[in-house]
Amino acid sequence: MKVKPSDKEAFSRMGPGILTAQGFLGIDVRPTEEIIVEDEAAFARLGLDFEQVADELDRLAEEGAKGLGEPIKVGHLLVQSGDARGMLPCPWNDGLFHKTAVSIRPADLPFEACVEGEDMLVYSELSIHLLKAHHFCQGRGSPFRLEPELIAEFLEK
Repeated sequence: MKVKPSDKEAFSRMGPGILTAQGFLGIDVRPTEEIIVEDEAAFARLGLDFEQVADELDRLAEEGAKGLGEPIKVGHLLVQSGDARGMLPCPWNDGLFHKTAVSIRPADLPFEACVEGEDMLVYSELSIHLLKAHHFCQGRGSPFRLEPELIAEFLEK
């Protein structure tokens, strides 16, 4: 990955307390460009397409919104969607996105048994944009990390 000046500026805004309280990197110590390169390789290995995955996560969020904050079954998944007031900026300065939180998990797994990042994905409108526009799944340990293997499992790719 060739790092452009706009990437360097975006990477500098990803730490905790800059754009979001927890930031975008979680406990990941890898350089941001390395996170992106490794996640791109994982997507390729798993046969995933960034744009198609982003579109499917967006569709699931729309379906989840029909539950009015309660989990609803969408295929083999339970989807719960909520939102808070306000907007979040993209670290690349290419848009503002509503504060949302969508969780998806297998419908046959009780919520109490779910471990975030292992059995459940949590994402936002901004997460979808980061995935589609920048191939950025966020760092390991980030509350909104889109783990490629879990995406493949949930979307049955």
